[in-house]
Parts: sequence; C-alpha cells; structure tokens
Amino acid sequence: MLQHTFVHLPGVGIKTELSLWQKGINSWEIFLDEYGRSFCPFGPRKYKALSEHVELCRQRLEALDIDYFAETMPSDHLWRLFADFRRCAAYLDIETTGLGGPNDHITTAALYDGARVFHYVHGQNLDSFAKDLMRYKLLVTYNGTCFDLPFIRNYFGISVDQAHIDLRYLLAGLGYRGGLKCCEKNLGVDRGELEGVDGYLAVLLWSEYRKKGRKKALETLLAYNMADAVNLEILMVRAFNMKVANTPFHNLRLSIPDSPAIDLQPDPVLIAELSRRYFSFQPR
Repeated sequence: MLQHTFVHLPGVGIKTELSLWQKGINSWEIFLDEYGRSFCPFGPRKYKALSEHVELCRQRLEALDIDYFAETMPSDHLWRLFADFRRCAAYLDIETTGLGGPNDHITTAALYDGARVFHYVHGQNLDSFAKDLMRYKLLVTYNGTCFDLPFIRNYFGISVDQAHIDLRYLLAGLGYRGGLKCCEKNLGVDRGELEGVDGYLAVLLWSEYRKKGRKKALETLLAYNMADAVNLEILMVRAFNMKVANTPFHNLRLSIPDSPAIDLQPDPVLIAELSRRYFSFQPR
C-alpha cells in the first residue's frame, strides 16, 4: 500500500491523492514515468519537486527506513506502513499493578514478532523486555499511546520512539470500540478459556502469585498477557484489509495469520475462583 501512497508528500492531501488514483497515477512508479508527467494535475515546478520526494521515498523504502515515513505520514494513515514493514514489527502488551501511580510497576510483558512469543516477569527477566523491544522498527499496540508506551518509558527510562500503530484508534475509525476484548469479539477472535479475564483480574492473578506463591496464577496471567499480544496481529491484519477495501487496491489484502501455540495454559478453576471474588466486591 505504501507504494500507492501520496498523502505523505508536501501539499498532497487525501482529495489530491484520490484524484491521482482516478487519473491512473496510482503508484510511485507511474508518477515518475511519462504518463505521470503528462497527466499529473500539477505545474512543472511542483511536479519536479514532488518527483524528487517520490524518488527519495523509493530509496528510503529500499533501505527499510520506516522512521522517514512515520515522520511524514498523517497519523490516521500510518496503517499503510504495515505490509511493507511487517517483518520489522512487534506486537506488545504489558500487565501492571495499576494505572501508573508512583508505586505501580509492570508485572508481566509479552512481545510477539509474528513468529515467536516472548514473555517477561517482574523480578525475573523483565529488564530483557526493554532491550528486546528496541530490536523492532514498528510497534503495534492497543491503547499503547495512552498506556503501554508511557508506562514503559517511565518505568525503564527509555525513549521507545519507534513507529507505532495504535489499534485503538485505527479500529475506532472503522467503527469498532469498547476495548480490546470487545473488538476481538466483534471481529471473531476467540479467547477460549481466557474469556472473561480482564485487566483487573490480571492484577488479582499477580497478587495470588506474589502473596501466595501460586504458580498457576502466574501461568494464567502470562497466558492472558501473551494472548493479548498475539491477537494484536490478527486485529492488525483485519484492520489493514478493511482499510484497503476502501481503496482501489483490493488485491493488497493480507491473509489472516494463524495464531502460534502458547506454551502456558490458563487455569479455568482459578479464573472462576478469582472471578467470584472480584464480582463479590462489585456494587449491586
């Protein structure tokens, strides 16, 4: 999709891009050839300037320089980077003791690169999470703009300034709202035995592990955390395909990926126990 994109060029908005597509100038290659020169709706000076930008885009894409495009692309069009930089992407999710107060900390973290799922635990290998995160050029989250990335920056004291696609906003623009689990359900993603587990229950699972030493609580928490990260790829692909469907480039739609096996299994008995405890404290 990126090589059909013009909205990141100076002075080119969505209406101008659509006009180019309608004239058959629907790729960087065509923009630069004789047809593009003849039928572009720009004067010679502007065409020359834009041609230089397009040629630079070709070079930057060949070099896999995602930062160049992330800095010039309007935020609501960052999804267009996904297919070309998918090999450099990581899907991430963190669990915490709270919303970011002075005593809150990350309990577990999960990182998925489309092939392998990595998990991290406070007091064990959590420092490796910050180091591993920096290997990827593109980060995909749900609500990472407001929560995960600021929490990570504050907790580890690192910049985390990679290109970032936040599915909360991308899916909201497609009509899917209500949180990650609601979006998953509406898009046909099955949580299996983790159905009903949410962020608050994740806090209770951590407490059970730390205070009572229940290993199954940690395994269930990690299974939940890893499912969050893995499911982001499915949601990202579905969102990309829906966006592509609103363009002339339907052939660019991606196959829905298979979910990798997660080697840690949730404990449904423990989930039911904590759920009863959780709901017993809810106002009636």
